[in-house]
Amino acid sequence: MRLSRKPSHPSDDQRGQPESRNAVPALPQPAPSKQSLRALDWFIFFLADVQTGFGPFIAVYLTTEKWTQVEIGLVLSIGGIVGLIGQMPGGAIIDAAKSERLVAGLAIATIGCCALAYAAMPIFPVVVTAAALHAAASCVLGPAIAAISLGLVGPFAIGERLGRNARFASLGNGVAAAVMGTAGYLLSSRSVFLVTFLLAIPTLIALSRIREEEVDVARAHGEMPREAAEGADTNVWHLLRQRPLLIFACSVLLLQLANAAMLPLMASVVTTRSSQWATVLIAGCIIVPQAIVALMSPSVGRKAQAWGRRPLLLIGFGALAIRGLLFATVRDPYLLVLVQVFDGITAAVFAVMIPLIVADVAFGSGHFNLAQGVVGTATGIGASLSTVLGGFISDKFGSSTAFVGLACVAAVGLVLIFLVMPETRRSSR
Repeated sequence: MRLSRKPSHPSDDQRGQPESRNAVPALPQPAPSKQSLRALDWFIFFLADVQTGFGPFIAVYLTTEKWTQVEIGLVLSIGGIVGLIGQMPGGAIIDAAKSERLVAGLAIATIGCCALAYAAMPIFPVVVTAAALHAAASCVLGPAIAAISLGLVGPFAIGERLGRNARFASLGNGVAAAVMGTAGYLLSSRSVFLVTFLLAIPTLIALSRIREEEVDVARAHGEMPREAAEGADTNVWHLLRQRPLLIFACSVLLLQLANAAMLPLMASVVTTRSSQWATVLIAGCIIVPQAIVALMSPSVGRKAQAWGRRPLLLIGFGALAIRGLLFATVRDPYLLVLVQVFDGITAAVFAVMIPLIVADVAFGSGHFNLAQGVVGTATGIGASLSTVLGGFISDKFGSSTAFVGLACVAAVGLVLIFLVMPETRRSSR
């Protein structure tokens, strides 16, 4: 993707210096206030709290309300389909928005109302509508967070900022799981959705503390200054044909194809081998990766700028392949919890790398969030196919074979990154 023209008469200090393929024109470096940066931290923390309430708690709650497994599965499937279809439109909405904060606020309010609807009227039409609206709102929130972050700190500080985002999201997930689990145990499963509704309030307050004037709209959409941009750069079809974007989307699809089925399969194995402690062990398998993500994510963002993107992608895929092989061979259910350290490494890498590489590839196009939608669609397709593939292989050939198969898929992704994926890190001229 051409981003700038070389000067016809380079200066003395430029002569003899190789020009980076990914160099970008000198841009004014943003200086966001501490208030906005801290508000973004808390916004992501509380948003993770809100989203946690729509995880496995839905199945638990609807089961207590005497729903059949077919009805529960239908609701979850409808939400999943809406979430998959809405990825690219959600990104396009953020690219067209004049205020990412306003769109994010409306999405959070919608999610809060959906949680209240779950708690107030757990009947099929209401729950299906709430599930669809929640999925649609979530399609907007992911791109909105990345856009606000890019609008605040700019393209050269976005790596470290995304690492910080991942840390606060991980902390929010962990705290919310503990709070909601306690509320569900001491009160009722319905209380989880009331807590989710209440948590939408501090989320909106934190969002309002991000100063609107510090979120540069053009920068949030990945645009370049008008004097540097070229017509082809801002064409959406030009962006969607970018080879690095297509390769990366395929690699993310392979990542999810290998990863999404591993924890559910492992949960079944743990339950079979140690049913008495299964719940505790599975909780540990969820907490360990979250802790690793919280610890590693900021350093991943820094290393991405120092080392480049490809080495970290290779580490992420390598950790996923090793995890699959260990799941296939380790028999002690307690050691399986330790294997989840590799899940944390993969999660920490890709929580930062996915929006960061999309920002690299979409730089100058003005369609950063649409490009996020493309990769998000690949994520959804891979995750949907993974559970079907993993379950089929496990039923036919056993769980060990399924884990080896998923590890092989991760190995294919590693080879794809090593042989085909170009480096996308950009440097300032």
